Parts: sequence; C-alpha cells; structure tokens
Amino acid sequence: MPLGHRRTLRWFPYFSFFVSLAGETERGTDLWYAIRIKHFAGNVQFLATPDGTPLWVSDVEPGSTHDLAAARIHALPDLYEAARDGLPTLADIGYLGAGGGIHVPVRKHPDLPGNIGPGNRTYNKLLRGLRFPGERAMAALKQRWRTLQHVTLSPSRIGALTQAALVLNNAWR
Repeated sequence: MPLGHRRTLRWFPYFSFFVSLAGETERGTDLWYAIRIKHFAGNVQFLATPDGTPLWVSDVEPGSTHDLAAARIHALPDLYEAARDGLPTLADIGYLGAGGGIHVPVRKHPDLPGNIGPGNRTYNKLLRGLRFPGERAMAALKQRWRTLQHVTLSPSRIGALTQAALVLNNAWR
C-alpha cells in the first residue's frame, strides 16, 4: 500500500465497493454471492487522499467477504502504522470495530430508546463531510470505467482490472 507521502496528508478516506459479476447459481450458495447487494460481486477496498484523488485499490475478495475482514487482509496493518504516526483513517459504519486510528460514525445502540445525542450527530456530520471527496472519487472511478460496472470474466481478475483502471484514472486526471 503506498503510504510513502503521508507527511503531506491529514487523514485517509477508506472505503470498499462491489464490482458486479455475471453468475448463475442458487442464491447464497456461492462464495462470490454478496448477500448485502443480492447478486454476485467482488469486494474491492479503496483508499483516497483527502482531496479525492484515488490512491490505492486492493485485490478482489469474494462478495461474501465482510468489509472489515477484507480490510484486515489488505490494509489495516499499514493503516494502524499510519495512525501511530498521527494520520487517522476515516471509514464508514462497515468498519465498526476496526481498532484505533480508524474513525467510524457513531450509531444508536439497538437496545436503547431514543436517538443518538447532538454531539454524536455533529461528529457523524463532520465525518461524512470529510469522507465525501473520497466517496466521490470511488464513484467516479467505478462509473468512468464501464468494465468495473459488470464483469463477465474470471472473478480473480477483478483486482488487476481495478488497479489498471486506477492507474488510467490517475493519468487521465
């Protein structure tokens, strides 16, 4: 993971996205079937700079892999090291429990009545605002390169395809 120029950054927006696959089998019985989006997909992790420049994409994991499990495989050891150096990572609610240095939104506990407090709502709004350029960069990468919208080749090739799209996207910018 390219974290060499982290002295110039203040934080990393960190995300994951699904790349849709062609597939035919019973629902839920295939490793590449993503129950969350209800079709076949590959889970790709994505890291951006605060201004929205795509920085890194991971290799593909099967669609049934949870975001946090994929992050533990591909990125969290390096992101923990960056957090020790004072560079936090901003992530979405799928990374709840990722550990120190990974900032996620606060959610309401399901067993407690009422809403979250005003301080936590403000924290969530600030976090969402800081993550927005990275979200936009991820969406632009996925929408600009049509091949990432629906893949019909081997799922194991999605990682290389996404990394090539990242290189082309950064050259195009």
